[in-house]
Amino acid sequence: MKKRRNTPTKAAVLEVLTKTGKALSQDAIEAQISIDINRATIYRVLNRFCDDGVLHKVIAEDGKQYFALYESGKKALTHQHFHFKCKVCDTLECLPDEVSFTIPEGYVVENVNCVLTGVCKKCAKL
Repeated sequence: MKKRRNTPTKAAVLEVLTKTGKALSQDAIEAQISIDINRATIYRVLNRFCDDGVLHKVIAEDGKQYFALYESGKKALTHQHFHFKCKVCDTLECLPDEVSFTIPEGYVVENVNCVLTGVCKKCAKL
């Protein structure tokens, strides 16, 4: 990972993602940051964190991008898992189990981006 300078924007973005523990869109992150930061700067920071293996990006069925912290010790290319997007509270979270699937012979999977949509455990109890 390339050594990058720590900035107030980086610290604020990481604080929001750490505090929530869920994947968030740029808009949701921006709404929770307490300092005045340019939207383009937040987007650049999020993408650099993805490049550096700090975050991973999930693209939901509506095309909206969500960003989540990698679990400690997990590598970007080996930490492939399902995500769940709740239709009620509009959150997207990483499901805890690793992906397990089979594909037809001759195909080589390099990346998995699976988003399941429905009602999360919290909203289902309401």
